[in-house]
Amino acid sequence: MDLSSPPGFVQLFEATRKVASEVAAAHAADVDAKARFPIETLAALREYGVLSAAVPRELGGAGCNMQELSQLCATLAQHCASSAMVLAMHYIQLACLARHGMESEFFRGYLSELVRRQYLLASMTSEVGTFGDTRSSICAVRCGDGCFQLDKDATTGSYCAHADAILVTCRRDEEAANSDQVLVLVRREDCTLTQTTSWDTMGMRGTCSPGFKLVSAGDEAQVLPGSFADSSAQTMVPYSHILWASLWWGIAAGAVAKAANFVRSQARQKPGSVPPTASRLAEVSVELQAFKQNWMSAARDFDALGDGPQGREELLSLGWALRLNNLKIASSEAAPEIVHRALKIVGILGYKNDSPYSLGRHLRDSLSGALMISNDRIAAKNASMLLVHKEAA
Repeated sequence: MDLSSPPGFVQLFEATRKVASEVAAAHAADVDAKARFPIETLAALREYGVLSAAVPRELGGAGCNMQELSQLCATLAQHCASSAMVLAMHYIQLACLARHGMESEFFRGYLSELVRRQYLLASMTSEVGTFGDTRSSICAVRCGDGCFQLDKDATTGSYCAHADAILVTCRRDEEAANSDQVLVLVRREDCTLTQTTSWDTMGMRGTCSPGFKLVSAGDEAQVLPGSFADSSAQTMVPYSHILWASLWWGIAAGAVAKAANFVRSQARQKPGSVPPTASRLAEVSVELQAFKQNWMSAARDFDALGDGPQGREELLSLGWALRLNNLKIASSEAAPEIVHRALKIVGILGYKNDSPYSLGRHLRDSLSGALMISNDRIAAKNASMLLVHKEAA
């Protein structure tokens, strides 16, 4: 694709749909079986300029909003959840740069370069010793003479070995509190990665996210301006929960599509009759539609806030925190339930791994949602907030 002029959302959507059905679908089973990175899908997304969808138009990107990005992730997830998770995680990191780095000459230049080169951004927010709390860091960035040094022992590094750069959380300096964090853009050429754990998981096997020890150094300009507390609440959390919800819906939609094809095949065997499984298909389609409306309404309302000071301040409110947490819990629980219902419609052909109606990968991938930032941890935070939140839900 000619990227001399930024593609619009319609072009990107059609390109993503093509990549999903022709590339991701063709390699999804092998990606899952071998727990390997979906290199073919990412190469195709790069070719069509999909990786720069969230870059502002003034810097050459498509300037896609949350509603549009979520549709891209949902479309890809219907055929390969691992590919969609990589794309969603990339967009989350990209949004942090686009929404919090625009006053920096370095980050404006980097975003323009990302459009041309279609860089893939990864994430490293976990750390040995913080027990899953992304808002706490042990490691600290050390700055001096215009350079930074940063070492981190991460329990999970989201596809870091396959990315062009990694956004890393750390303490602002060696004297800072554990919660006084910043984000640092670590380019692949700036660092050495040593893998410390394996990635042989039940689902989302193609995301290739084992633990790593990171040793890095680079230009001090690569430290994202502002605090991670703000970029987390105003960008990372809403983008995570909404984009993840859209891709979990995509997994469920892919499973329901297989169930629908199965029911149609039954109907063709007995023309003029309605298979008994058709009523169960109708029931699950209601759940799927309600699921979609949940994340779409959150994306629409997020976009309506705009990117000004008032909108960003609103994202710091208890109301938005509760809404995003509820979206995450509801979506991560709805996806495996819908996939399971689709499995019961298809029956043994959905249970078999060598069947065209196989739903094993869909079910395994969907189960990851409740574990990505544990639902129990989020529910506990909600319980504390509800003690002081007086507005109607």
